[in-house]
Amino acid sequence: MATAKPAPPEPSDEERRRARLVLNRLTRRYPEIGTALDYDNVWQLLVVTVLSAQTTDETVNRVAPEVFVRWPEPEDLAAANPEEVEAVVYSTGFYRQKTRSIITLAQAVTESHGGVVPRDLETMTRLPGVGRKTASVVMAEAWGLPAIAVDTHVRRVSGRLGLTVNDDPAKIEHDLKALYPKRRWSGVSMRFIQFGREVCDARRPRCWECPLRDLCPWPDKRLAPPH
Repeated sequence: MATAKPAPPEPSDEERRRARLVLNRLTRRYPEIGTALDYDNVWQLLVVTVLSAQTTDETVNRVAPEVFVRWPEPEDLAAANPEEVEAVVYSTGFYRQKTRSIITLAQAVTESHGGVVPRDLETMTRLPGVGRKTASVVMAEAWGLPAIAVDTHVRRVSGRLGLTVNDDPAKIEHDLKALYPKRRWSGVSMRFIQFGREVCDARRPRCWECPLRDLCPWPDKRLAPPH
């Protein structure tokens, strides 16, 4: 009989204090924050989030209006011709896979949920093509519900800041939820993402102008801009 894995240790008061300082400073920098993806309702947000994988928000925002004009409701997309959808979403990359994903997603929402996106993380992740990251984005963005989405920016920023030692997104999500009170979860991801884009870049981090520099233990900080 396998022994149960011990639960990870709870963060200390000092770790929570430092994490709170990080989020407070990012909240001052980005008092109002949300996804850069354009959408008019929860269904559209779910679709554009799926389409945004491995492409830019700008590309998705160019493509999405035609998608929703031609197939405005889940039942419309559920019955769409895949070749026609592929032609519309082609520029987002991986267009065949994304077409299959959003059509089967539309079918599941239509057939199992009456055309309404379920307002529950575990239920949403049972939809085809919807992982925890996508579901968490929708939960936090559309309804302001407590959820933390972990993408490449969140993983990089939280790792450099010493808020987690994990690489696995589910473990990072757990670590961040342990550091912050539930009422603040929905405000974490988008601020970390925007900060990762503007300052804490993967290849060219702007450490010399970073508002979190004194809180950051990352050993590879850049002390001055390149000449």
